[in-house]
Amino acid sequence: MLKPGEYVRDLLESEPGRRVTARGWVKTRRDSKGLHFVQLNDGSCFRDLQVVIEAGVVPEADLAAVTTGACVEVDGEIVASPAAGQRVELRGTAVRVLGPADPATYPLQKKGHSFEFLREIAHLRSRSNTFGAVFRVRSALSFAIHRFFQERGFVYVHTPIITASDCEGAGSLFGVTTLDLSNVPRTKDGKVDYSQDFFGKPTYLTVSGQLEGEAFALAFSNIYTFGPTFRAENSNTPRHLAEFWMVEPEMAFCDLADDMKIAEEFLKYVIGYALEHCREDLEFFNQRIEKTVISTLEHVVNSPFEHLTYTEAIRLLENANRTWEFPVHFGADLQSEHERYLTEEKIGRPVIVTDYPKEIKAFYMRDNDDGRTVRAMDVLAPRIGEIIGGSQREERLDVLREKIRAHGLNEASYSWYLDLRRFGSVPHAGFGLGLERLLMYVTGMKNIRDVIPFARTPGSAEF
Repeated sequence: MLKPGEYVRDLLESEPGRRVTARGWVKTRRDSKGLHFVQLNDGSCFRDLQVVIEAGVVPEADLAAVTTGACVEVDGEIVASPAAGQRVELRGTAVRVLGPADPATYPLQKKGHSFEFLREIAHLRSRSNTFGAVFRVRSALSFAIHRFFQERGFVYVHTPIITASDCEGAGSLFGVTTLDLSNVPRTKDGKVDYSQDFFGKPTYLTVSGQLEGEAFALAFSNIYTFGPTFRAENSNTPRHLAEFWMVEPEMAFCDLADDMKIAEEFLKYVIGYALEHCREDLEFFNQRIEKTVISTLEHVVNSPFEHLTYTEAIRLLENANRTWEFPVHFGADLQSEHERYLTEEKIGRPVIVTDYPKEIKAFYMRDNDDGRTVRAMDVLAPRIGEIIGGSQREERLDVLREKIRAHGLNEASYSWYLDLRRFGSVPHAGFGLGLERLLMYVTGMKNIRDVIPFARTPGSAEF
């Protein structure tokens, strides 16, 4: 294992005169006028370490396998670099090839590759500049998420991946079963006999850890979950995945106003962390992917969020004097075109929209006194639209029971959830943020398949 000071990021900050050993993968190699130039990267930073080897210093037999994609170990001395854009380089004196790569078949050559092609070689694409940057930022954001909540005394809870309930009531669930699908057992009336299944009932991959998170919030006050979630929507858009990661805080003694406040603080914190700790990677995205990446992120961090009710938002959209692809009226869900108009054109900064019609929101959201709306909130950000969704939860037993019935859900499956309202209920609230949506926003990447290591989409579960 490499020790501190031995990574490429450390060597690039070294002073000339140090004798070091560098290890990494060859990005490119070129030979010119008695010199061999090797670009080496170990993933620790965006920049490559240039290794310069004079002809005759290293035996040709040792150099023969130093080709693009090979993993090598190079001994040498850090020297000042005469090349523009780099302070130091490594003057190599010995090379050992740890893992050769066939140059004729190695798919990452020194040329531009389409993102579509790179998805086909997802096991290798993290060695490219773009995806190396994407996954360093993903790692940094994941750490920032944990740090934000841990600094505030939240308890990290691991909620189940296998569940018997549908949190959103949407029905787009992956079933989990041990039944023999070629010979499914049936009851006398022809239905699937789940008594012979592993859990004895229908079970699914979770779409959210929120409901179980509520149980822990009503014991620890403030908790958060952060883990994989699954939705079986047959959607092949650039914004949908079948498997993705969600962070979901849940807070007791918390109303909608508190929920909005913590959501704004959270978003500013994690974006600010990326701006501070991932600057090189973000500068690459700003140059090559989306020229407004950094300015937009800085704007979010430094701007107070606007607050609008759903009714006010609909009125602004109706008065926009334009034809919408998705018609605007009270009761219609806001679409990306509406969200971006509000944040980019009308308001000019992030917007939190509250108090949505209850017909378009989940059963667990607390009813407002008007009988038409619920205490929901969505955080809308310039360039992407909705990035956080949350609500104050319905803490009243009788109201929640009726809402479960009205949504056509199986009340027995939610008996434990109703118990939380029977025994020490309290006003509480929370929100959810999809890590991949956040990553798209921070990096400027346009397809959600390009911000997760191995994408799971309809008809595709490779690697």
